[in-house]
Amino acid sequence: MILRFPVYTFLLLLFILLSAGCDSQSNSRPAPAPAATAGDEAPSGLSGTIVMLTNRIDLIENGTFKGYANEFRKRYPEAHVEFEGLSSYATDILVRLSTKDTGDVLLLPVNLPAKELELFFEPLSEELAAQERFSTFATYGGKRYGLSTGTTTSGIVYNKKAFERAGIEQVPQTLDEFYAACAKLKQAGIIPLYMNYGAVWPLREWGNNLVNYMTGNPDYLNDMVHEDSPWQMDNEWGQALGIARTMMAKGYVEEQLFSNNWEVSKAKLAKGEAGMYLQGNWTIRQIIAAGASPEDIGFFPFPYDNDPAHYAALNPDWFMGVSRFSRHKELAMAWLEYFITETSYATDWGFLPADHSDEPALPQYSEFLSYHPQLVEATVQTDTFIDMANRAKLSFWSGDYIQDLLAAPDLQKSLDQLNSKWKEARRSQQAAP
Repeated sequence: MILRFPVYTFLLLLFILLSAGCDSQSNSRPAPAPAATAGDEAPSGLSGTIVMLTNRIDLIENGTFKGYANEFRKRYPEAHVEFEGLSSYATDILVRLSTKDTGDVLLLPVNLPAKELELFFEPLSEELAAQERFSTFATYGGKRYGLSTGTTTSGIVYNKKAFERAGIEQVPQTLDEFYAACAKLKQAGIIPLYMNYGAVWPLREWGNNLVNYMTGNPDYLNDMVHEDSPWQMDNEWGQALGIARTMMAKGYVEEQLFSNNWEVSKAKLAKGEAGMYLQGNWTIRQIIAAGASPEDIGFFPFPYDNDPAHYAALNPDWFMGVSRFSRHKELAMAWLEYFITETSYATDWGFLPADHSDEPALPQYSEFLSYHPQLVEATVQTDTFIDMANRAKLSFWSGDYIQDLLAAPDLQKSLDQLNSKWKEARRSQQAAP
């Protein structure tokens, strides 16, 4: 059966969207950084009150967003920006969209089919649209509906002091060297790598995130729609999952696997009680905010095999757009442009420069680049892939299925079960009128 109304799509998406807390969705409470200066332009006639919906509750509570809004008012004295935080943004926003209670500016839902963007968001002007680096995202019918709030990559965030105590003299550049470093950290009484198994969403790094860049093919997931059995022990899925299962089997990860210790894990890495994360560069500022000295935190590409060179992802963070249901669309557009292009948000919170020519603000990212990874720029997941994921009821963006695979007594059997679901979804899709 073809689901023809957006609300049905939302109900299906509730099963597959990533859990709250992914990427830059932490509730850490760092001190607010000063907002960018709005400049000395003459006051505009724009006025009214708009509401921005966000996952960054921490930046509402610590005053960072208010600081940005105060600077914005220097340009538009009669304009007011208020903020509402959603603790489970990825799922909560779907309900809000279905009731049209979306505020005025909001983050685009992860995995919303492109054909439904025009139902809920205003198209951006050509001038604004031209600023977006990730050209395949948040677009439909030649129109753009959102701008990315930052650019990220994934790798190993590590504590240099922990490495020193364990006698690790250089950053591992191969998988064998990585395992050897883990063994030394464990022997020194340090948790080698905090996997955050209990938080669930970080496990995406060991599954779809990793396989989508380790081949150098950003369309790896999209290409799965052409296969009946994409999960195999001897392909990238088996390789990525095999590394994670080896880490667990050797005791190279936290012992309390089933507890959601995301906030605890940042403190442990900051103190050197844990040695490493496999996460995005956006976590670096949060670990520093948890008490680490900036010079003690480093970042290097994940050596997922024994080749000397490796790929690394280049991904957009959340996209931001203007609600179709806003009563102050012109003001909302002005705030969107100001937030993306003039506030210090991206720099303050550890995102990469939007412009290829800009120098990274994070010294840790400069270290990351010194190892010469080949960056693979992400492409958007196609509506065909999204539809197949819905039909198969596979939570690609939540990490749930990765948790199941890592815990499976028989990985081959679990992969066979996934392939069976995928094959049936593919047949159903092909049979649909």
